[in-house]
Amino acid sequence: MAAFLWTVYDYNLLHPGKNPEMDDDRMARLVERLEAHLDGLRVAGRVGQEIAQQCHDEFPEAGELFVLRMLSSKTEIRILDLDLDKVRKFLARAGK
Repeated sequence: MAAFLWTVYDYNLLHPGKNPEMDDDRMARLVERLEAHLDGLRVAGRVGQEIAQQCHDEFPEAGELFVLRMLSSKTEIRILDLDLDKVRKFLARAGK
């Protein structure tokens, strides 16, 4: 779910206005849900990382890679604090 939520979030940032129902309130709720799913995987520790790795192994796409990268960070980074250009470049390079 975290991978899916990331792709929805990133898509809506890259294509503002494409989905007229995605207003500021819905984007904020989307970020909250994404953070909650990432937090759940972090709390699960090694098992959460294994789940994320299995998902990436089965579906090696940008969202799954994003989740793996977020879980591998030694410090917890909040979604709104991300440098989105750097994240997108990393995902594009690593996904090749």
